[in-house]
Amino acid sequence: MTTVLDSSAVLALLWSEPGSEAVADVMGDAIISAVNMAEVCSKLADRGIVGGEIRDLLSELAIRVVAFDESQAFTTGDLRLATRAWGLSISDRACLALAAAEKLDVITADKAWGNLDLGISIALIR
Repeated sequence: MTTVLDSSAVLALLWSEPGSEAVADVMGDAIISAVNMAEVCSKLADRGIVGGEIRDLLSELAIRVVAFDESQAFTTGDLRLATRAWGLSISDRACLALAAAEKLDVITADKAWGNLDLGISIALIR
């Protein structure tokens, strides 16, 4: 496990968007919060991809999904004030909470994260 993936990074990979190569480079050794995986599933459903198809598509990526626990919940809440000005969602903060808990870098496509100074290494893919 070397990297935590934000939902935006996984979606960039799935949709072959700019920066997807950087995400592809860490596949097989990346983790994602269950909260962020739920967001990815929701975005795929918005595009008409349904249940079993979503599972099949995401299982091919071989990303380990990490349960969202009580400690991460408190960290996610604690991050609210520090990230509010940048518009981070609860799933964004869940991703950062996982990275903080595991002491890992994060990969995201969300440019607003470049403004954060949280003691977490954040790599922007575009």
